[in-house]
Amino acid sequence: MDTIYLDNSATSYPKPEPVIEAICHFMQHVGANPGRGGHSSSLSASRLILETRELIGEFFGGRSPEEVILTQNITHALNIVIKGYLNKNDHVITTKYEHNSVLRPLNRLKSEKNISYDFLPVSEEGDFDLNSLDKLKRDNTRLIIINHASNVSGVILNIKKAIDWANYNNIPIMIDTAQTAGSYKINWQELNADFIGFTGHKGFMGPAGTGGLIISNKMIEKTKPFIEGGTGSKSDLLIQPELLPDKYEAGTQNTPGIAGLNAAIKFIKQKGIESIDKKIKENYRLLHQGLAEINGINIVGPKNIDNKVSTISLTFDEHDPAEIGFTIDKNYGIMARTGLHCAPLAHKSLGTYPEGTLRLSPGYFSSREEIEKTIKTFKDIVS
Repeated sequence: MDTIYLDNSATSYPKPEPVIEAICHFMQHVGANPGRGGHSSSLSASRLILETRELIGEFFGGRSPEEVILTQNITHALNIVIKGYLNKNDHVITTKYEHNSVLRPLNRLKSEKNISYDFLPVSEEGDFDLNSLDKLKRDNTRLIIINHASNVSGVILNIKKAIDWANYNNIPIMIDTAQTAGSYKINWQELNADFIGFTGHKGFMGPAGTGGLIISNKMIEKTKPFIEGGTGSKSDLLIQPELLPDKYEAGTQNTPGIAGLNAAIKFIKQKGIESIDKKIKENYRLLHQGLAEINGINIVGPKNIDNKVSTISLTFDEHDPAEIGFTIDKNYGIMARTGLHCAPLAHKSLGTYPEGTLRLSPGYFSSREEIEKTIKTFKDIVS
């Protein structure tokens, strides 16, 4: 049975061939630890990492390589900011559209450091009222964390509005781009955010175990590392070096994965991000339209698909999402994700808690034939 992969919101698949080739090449012909030796293989690994930082900095609008902190994933990046920047009794403004990688660290700091947080009301269309932000602001508000796009409904939040308000009120803001980086142009200079977190294995089409954080100069001194250890630099010191990016990059890096991320970004540059976005959107529109016409299926979130990433969450009048997810996988080879998607408060806001939804997310390598087959499958099962 042929399979159809429609779970790109969780991780992109398949990966571009150059990504696989780059990982294999590193493992077979380089293999060394960057920054931990003066021999040729170690220097090759270091050059690879520097080039990757340059590619990422360019992608996000001209940031210098040292401002690009390479992490295991965006969860790691969020934890650097949440645990490294916030202090006792600080207050945070966030939204109910956030992932557990935001909610769980905040909840832990609530008991450990008396951190408090409030949720900015966000509409189904991803917008909010500035008066709501004014009402939530406190004298001890130190950080705003907001999702660029929901991993449940796919709605793109009005981050520019939030950033402008945060800058006017001199409150640092972090943007979670897990569902957008790689698929959308994100220009640091235009956004003027203080922190941007990204992951390598979704829109960037790179391997798992890669991601990063871009941090503004004014926040470096105020944000402590939450992991400390070897960096290959300043080895005479018993404290973590302050220089970037070493301050936040303790321990051996996932260099094979970074090699794959390097190739993935080059693949996106070669194909063109606009061309990639167009291909994904064509399949997404076809899938959205086809499913919307089936009686018994409900599409969660805004009807305006121009303000959504290629994520479709479904509920059913007469079926449990988990039951449908099991059936399409076992009998039709269609891979989707069911449940709460690590975002329980988003589901509560959207009225899909506790069952959750069935989420479909086509990617760059999805085909029109696969989308048409998926629509027919749902029509047969639900009708």
